[in-house]
Amino acid sequence: MYDRILVPTDGSPSMRAVVDHAAALAGVHDATLHGLYVVDTGNFATLPVETTWDGVTEMLREEGELAVSEFAEMAGEAPVETAIRDGNPSDEIVGYSRENDCDAVVMGTHGRAGIDRLLLGSVAERVVRAAPVPVVAVPIRDEVPEAGPAES
Repeated sequence: MYDRILVPTDGSPSMRAVVDHAAALAGVHDATLHGLYVVDTGNFATLPVETTWDGVTEMLREEGELAVSEFAEMAGEAPVETAIRDGNPSDEIVGYSRENDCDAVVMGTHGRAGIDRLLLGSVAERVVRAAPVPVVAVPIRDEVPEAGPAES
């Protein structure tokens, strides 16, 4: 049913839950995971004028390389392909899914609500509305719990 599963990543530690879910799905269907990092070029407009675009782009691409590398490690035994794109995250995710014949998208959602969602928008929500394939939205938290003593 699923041969190619797209997993957009932002490189955050909270992506573990998303990748674990996608890897389990890939294992059941013998699918390839596609890890995608999008350099959000729309955010460049808020940078100070004296900032060099080349320097910012290079820094964000380096973050992307690290993010897709970590994604590949987290994917375990599943076959993996990775890509980095520049642009609007939701547009690039939907475009990648179409161009690569992905059968599903598995992505994280920070679960913002109320005014935060209204003001910030939601990449996951825009992907759900525009994607030509099913989208699995995995709830993630911004904070990763610290390892502590085991409770008895």
